[in-house]
Amino acid sequence: MTETQAPGNGAQPAATPPKVNMRILAQYMRDLSFENVAAQKKLQGSNVQPDIQVQVSLDANKREGENQYDVATKFKITSKNKSDDQVLFIVELDYVGLFLIEGVPQEQLHPFLLIECPRMIFPFARRIISDVTRDGGFPPLNLDTVDFLALYKQELQRQAALQAQQGQAPAPN
Repeated sequence: MTETQAPGNGAQPAATPPKVNMRILAQYMRDLSFENVAAQKKLQGSNVQPDIQVQVSLDANKREGENQYDVATKFKITSKNKSDDQVLFIVELDYVGLFLIEGVPQEQLHPFLLIECPRMIFPFARRIISDVTRDGGFPPLNLDTVDFLALYKQELQRQAALQAQQGQAPAPN
């Protein structure tokens, strides 16, 4: 029987990083609103050319349970007619996933919560938005995939610029 031994210089093998475990424990709509402005204003006709604007914001909060987090993706979608800038519809969806996350180092937890978690629940939110717009009398709106990494980086840049601006503000007299 042979035994393998560590190198003679006393160096320890590198510790393997902990295995990352992420599970979606629950997901739900915290808020959903669909406003069919076109129907309210009795807008009709074949001259409708929708211009759709999508705003996405993210939020994450620690829950009382160990390693549990709420991650919310908030969508505000406004469709306007290109020809006269009239609003056709507005959809607002606040969709939340409850996650169990283990093995993510603390310094990587914030980006993990705001990039990977929204990526996991996005298809469900997209489906809800598609169904709501279809049920509201419009063609189903199938959102393009959101680049949550780019969104995260954009928010970091916005915060850095805001901090730099606040740091350069003149002192009050």
